[in-house]
Amino acid sequence: MAESTADSYLVLDHPGRAEIKVKGSRFIGEALPVTTVQEAEAALQAIRKREYDATHHCSAWQIDADGQQFRYSDDGEPSNSAGMPIFRQIEGRKLSGAIVIVTRYYGGTKLGTGGLIRAYGEAASLALDDASIREIIPRIRLTMRFAYEDTSPAMHLIGQYDTVIASTRYSEQTEIDVDVRVADVDAFSSAFVEALSGRGAIDLAD
Repeated sequence: MAESTADSYLVLDHPGRAEIKVKGSRFIGEALPVTTVQEAEAALQAIRKREYDATHHCSAWQIDADGQQFRYSDDGEPSNSAGMPIFRQIEGRKLSGAIVIVTRYYGGTKLGTGGLIRAYGEAASLALDDASIREIIPRIRLTMRFAYEDTSPAMHLIGQYDTVIASTRYSEQTEIDVDVRVADVDAFSSAFVEALSGRGAIDLAD
């Protein structure tokens, strides 16, 4: 699995599901991609409705990459025995855009706080293992404008950075729209000016 860097983050791309049994209790973990709190709440309500006769629906979510929108719930289990271990699995993978719901069908034997922490954490972990994760790299589109004779240094510069060429136009001068990592925008722009000795222009794409 790719690890997030300063200018990228990881999101849940496709759902995952796993089930374990511990002393007669069934723990069904489901990991789902979400982009808003409203989507997370709707996903939780849908599983509550589907698994209407379950004992608990414990959950945790992390919406945004900066960690400002998150929540975890024990749903009637002892404090911090369910929601927090689920959340730790999301947090440990540095994930955003994810909700994990672990549904419990009580099997008649109490597990104790330690047993619950292990069971909920394992069900969440296995559900996330079954899901797929994608790296998101925020980029900004810049337009490079330069004369034909400056093509070589301009293309060499593009090759030196993690960029994606979006489009190229030819007229009296060459124009290239290039998507640059947010963290590289200032350095890339300065390098363009230096590489072409001040010729040409670079600015935000229209």
